[in-house]
Amino acid sequence: MAMSMAGNGSGRGSRRSRRKRSEPMSEINVTPMVDVMLVLLIVFMVAAPLLTVGVPIDLPQTQAQSLETPSSPITLTITSEGAVFIGEDAVALDEVVTQLGTLVEDPGAQRIFLRGDAQANYGAVMRVMGTLSGAGYSQIGLITDQEQGQ
Repeated sequence: MAMSMAGNGSGRGSRRSRRKRSEPMSEINVTPMVDVMLVLLIVFMVAAPLLTVGVPIDLPQTQAQSLETPSSPITLTITSEGAVFIGEDAVALDEVVTQLGTLVEDPGAQRIFLRGDAQANYGAVMRVMGTLSGAGYSQIGLITDQEQGQ
């Protein structure tokens, strides 16, 4: 009699396990989602520094805090050799205002960021600023890096 009960008990258990195997799984496996998110995080961490303006210069360092800007400004870069770039395009000094005129509708309302290399001639930076100011661009900002250790 004990043997028949054991036989019946094990038969019921095997039937239940078969039913559980055939039922659809209602759990969410988050491991693949976490893997994808980590890969995307790494991609964006690597790509974000590459999205800045592409002309490599050595910016001077100051203790000034960064400003919040509501719109995307136009960036002018002056290299240590005195070459002027609008974005990543090289432009002669006498053509800067003409090139900006094609990009800007209202010179007085457009913010322009000026990035000058730390080794650039002060006169070259002032010539570009004077040219922009003379053309009606009144919102000119100078870009620097934060000083380290302060």
